[in-house]
Amino acid sequence: MSQALFFATALLPDGWHSDVRIITTAGHIARIETGARPLPDDERHAIALPGLGNLHSHAFQRGMAGLAERRGSGDDSFWTWREVMYRFLERMGPDDLVAIAALAYVEMLETGFTRVGEFHYLHHDPAGHAYADAAAMSAAIAQAASETGIALTLLPVFYAHGGFGGQAPTAGQRRFVNDLDRFARLRQAAGEALRALPGAVLGLAPHSLRAATPDEILALDALAGVAPIHIHIAEQTREVDDCVAWSAMRPVEWLLDHAPVDARWCLVHATHMTPAETHALARTGATAGLCPITEANLGDGLFPALDYAAAGGAWGVGSDSNVLIDASEELRLYEYGQRLTHRGRNLLAPAPGASTGAALFGASLGGGAAALGAAAAIAVGRSADLVSLDAEHPCLIGRSGDALIDGWIFAGGRGAIDCVWRHGTKVVSQGRHRARETIVRRYRAVLTGLLE
Repeated sequence: MSQALFFATALLPDGWHSDVRIITTAGHIARIETGARPLPDDERHAIALPGLGNLHSHAFQRGMAGLAERRGSGDDSFWTWREVMYRFLERMGPDDLVAIAALAYVEMLETGFTRVGEFHYLHHDPAGHAYADAAAMSAAIAQAASETGIALTLLPVFYAHGGFGGQAPTAGQRRFVNDLDRFARLRQAAGEALRALPGAVLGLAPHSLRAATPDEILALDALAGVAPIHIHIAEQTREVDDCVAWSAMRPVEWLLDHAPVDARWCLVHATHMTPAETHALARTGATAGLCPITEANLGDGLFPALDYAAAGGAWGVGSDSNVLIDASEELRLYEYGQRLTHRGRNLLAPAPGASTGAALFGASLGGGAAALGAAAAIAVGRSADLVSLDAEHPCLIGRSGDALIDGWIFAGGRGAIDCVWRHGTKVVSQGRHRARETIVRRYRAVLTGLLE
């Protein structure tokens, strides 16, 4: 089935163009005409951008958004938040996960994310036993993606240990744990669950240096082949201290010295790096997976963005804990964190007069595509994953070119999103997902049961 979309302006790989007709067939872009005239049957819109990749999500955590915002008796940190997370997931089953993940994916699509990298480690039943279908929870993620229409890069997570040096896992981690053989079987079954999803990608993820030993990381690299490999790393200062105590090396330093890190890899967070680590990571071609909203919520710290940008490092953004899902907010907070630290403005713009918003969007578009194993662009042969902005939004009035992206990221936010197409199908209209009401109703019933 073919359709024609006409945009007054669109961001193509070589820049902005006016009067753009995009003809899609079977979910892919078959032809692009610039300087064109709309035909009577064309669906007309104002501003087109390529959809962004959300390179790091734990979908189930959407259900606990706001539940960890009470101060404890001691110092609150990632580690105290983690205990709340362990308690939240104690009763969750596959049907619950479908409901929670579907709401997260609806919100991603409504804010301009068209592909998600699901860093999925909730594998087993509440007692820690494998389901009859070992990949039942992976299948739940695939079902949520199918219901909402978002593209999925599934990253089944290998988790075997509770600390550096192969320490035994804790009771709170029992739903995550596999050995290498069981993980390989689980991943294969997860791949079967993806077969019906257009453009789905299967990668894998050693959870962290805490949860996988050196030998296991090398075995996982071999298992991945050319597929994406993601890993949490250097998110908290305690993690850095523990890694140094174990290995006499810092986390990123250790990984780059002991694993074949290259463009397949995404190092999630990588918050606490020395200048030497920062430049070394940039040279590998790997992507830094940054989650500014979650990193702020957890008090993790700030990524060394200026040094990394100067070294030419690749990066993208993700929504991680899904405490708040908004593509523009992730990009805005990434820049604002640097402004607060360095007391300057437009710090990530590449040159005088350059648009900060366009720089943020372009870098995240490319980094997200690389990390998720799927190209992202409005180009012939690509999946028709498009976002339209509302030209009548107050923050976009009178703007053109890169100023439209600046207006969206720094002022308009999710309210400036009009429509979203994923694989040629319009899944968001006037800022709302086509299945929002049904998915919210189910989510409400599930969460009420989980929290009672």
